[in-house]
Amino acid sequence: MSNFETRVTELLAMKLDSLVSSMNKESVVENEKTRLDPLAIPQFVDDLPIPDVFDPVIERECGQVTHSYAVDISQFEQQVLPSGMPKSTVYGYGGVVKDRQTGDCVYKRSVPGPTFEAICGQSVKVRYINRLVEPHMLAVDPTLHWANPNNMPMEPPKPWPLFPPGFPKAQFPIPVVTHLHGGENPAIYDGHPDAWFTAGEERGSAFVTTEMIYNNKQSPTTLWYHDHAMGITRLNVVAGLAGFYLLRDPADPWESKHAACVFSLPRGEYEIPLVLQDRMFNTDGSIYYPEVGTAPSVHPYWVPGYIGDCNLVNGKVWPRLSVERTRYRFRMLNGSNERVYNISFSTGMTFWVIGSDDGYLEQPAEMTSLLIAPGERYDLLVDFSLCQPGEQILLKNDAPAPYPGGEPVEENTTARVMRFDIAMNPCPPIPQPYIPKYLQQIPRLQQDAPSRLIVLNAEAPENTVLMMTLNGLPWMAPVTETPRVGSTEDWYIINVLGGAHPIHLHLVPFQIISRQPINANAYQQRWQEVNGEPPLMHEPQAIPIEPYLMGPPVGPQPQESAWKDTVLVNVDEVLHLRVRFAPPSVPICAAKPGINFFPFDPSAAPGYVWHCHILDHEDNEMMRPLQIQP
Repeated sequence: MSNFETRVTELLAMKLDSLVSSMNKESVVENEKTRLDPLAIPQFVDDLPIPDVFDPVIERECGQVTHSYAVDISQFEQQVLPSGMPKSTVYGYGGVVKDRQTGDCVYKRSVPGPTFEAICGQSVKVRYINRLVEPHMLAVDPTLHWANPNNMPMEPPKPWPLFPPGFPKAQFPIPVVTHLHGGENPAIYDGHPDAWFTAGEERGSAFVTTEMIYNNKQSPTTLWYHDHAMGITRLNVVAGLAGFYLLRDPADPWESKHAACVFSLPRGEYEIPLVLQDRMFNTDGSIYYPEVGTAPSVHPYWVPGYIGDCNLVNGKVWPRLSVERTRYRFRMLNGSNERVYNISFSTGMTFWVIGSDDGYLEQPAEMTSLLIAPGERYDLLVDFSLCQPGEQILLKNDAPAPYPGGEPVEENTTARVMRFDIAMNPCPPIPQPYIPKYLQQIPRLQQDAPSRLIVLNAEAPENTVLMMTLNGLPWMAPVTETPRVGSTEDWYIINVLGGAHPIHLHLVPFQIISRQPINANAYQQRWQEVNGEPPLMHEPQAIPIEPYLMGPPVGPQPQESAWKDTVLVNVDEVLHLRVRFAPPSVPICAAKPGINFFPFDPSAAPGYVWHCHILDHEDNEMMRPLQIQP
């Protein structure tokens, strides 16, 4: 069949989609009737859960100490909705932890998973065990490029079944692989999407081992771990497969337990990780995920985004946290599939951002609101000492969803994230831990390799999205991002789509140089005139951006001026990044193209990836290989 015939066939299929979608929605009306109204969920009645910390087995060999863990991935029930409401079936990580209440070592599994407390320079070894032995509870779409453990055809014979039950060979077995997001690790331990494995014997093409070794040679920061299996990440993460990985440095003067309290950051009970997520539920407590695709004649179940109608923090819907009148440190992560949060406090109080994805800023950024996209982390100091005893303060959100042109938040639901209850004790505030004026020096990178122009675009006949792409290329197109180790490249990411997209690079952080408005419609039209419509199977011709720019470049905001690995590319914008393929600790004068400063070979198979961190986009072609060259 010619390309023209193929395109005509697709367009004819699109004409049928509205009818098919309508029929499917009528067929699943019983499921729709079970949706839980978010206004029926009590708010701020349950305390914020704080994840337990994994307890390691300490291994010593040849003078080296390794913390070793066995981590299960399994299905269970958890009280995600407030107490008194039904429990939810989830997928979560579990293992031996130190119980926060008793201090005893016990086995626990939770959503989010228990937290890894890792030490800079001290290796961690994690054996992940897939214990998911029942069919997937959400609709797996086999028409995407996905793990496909049963080797199904990507276009199964029609008519396609509704979900439930869906395609039995797609629903089971369930592939998983864990990625340490922000980790600086060899490719075989990175959680490559094709390194998946099931509870049985099925393995992905890039699979090497279920045992990951994290050397922790990078600077202290807030990392997180989550599932990354090809084409099914969105379902596994929304089901619960995510958790914190806090990397600490005993020599860090701001965290040292030996420093005087006044010169250190809040720690212990005053340091709390917070993962923000959104979900939808059914009245039986189960997680609701769309079961009819936006283009069901092409992808029966896939939708281009998942926006929940209620907010979770640390796996609990609308929790509360009792706080004392002192400063707290919050390690904040946006772990949502798509929702961008713009957080603030209901009192308008200020707070300080002291770190982002890959470590400290140069100096704290004082703010009253903070935009945080999926995959991003921010390290916050919040001062409750001036609050009144008994005061109740909401953590608010006002970001439309999808961001920035979607529906506004609902004042009584999605505009609320959690509540802070100030202690009733009328005594004077607790003495305040120190807020440094200066945290660390951030080197200013210098480009020494060719630039890249990368366009965020989509295949969307008749304005119905079939896939999202990076530079028009699907996952299986020939590799185009092949930087040399040690080099420093400038990446210009051009967003011609209608929404903002968080972009994440594996292995290496980057620095934001500028953002600049562009005439996106004119640029996209010219790009397609030259290259054709996505998807392409060859590297597109780069179209210079200069004739289409509409204003001067603007430098990064203070809170995003340090090392980052995830960044939001705004609508009608050119985002200029500087990416160095060497560890951040390497001096500028030392890094050179062809010189490897990693403690491993970053050019080794299976390589790395980079992608949009809207998980429904990542799962449908908005991910590309990143193959570093010697």
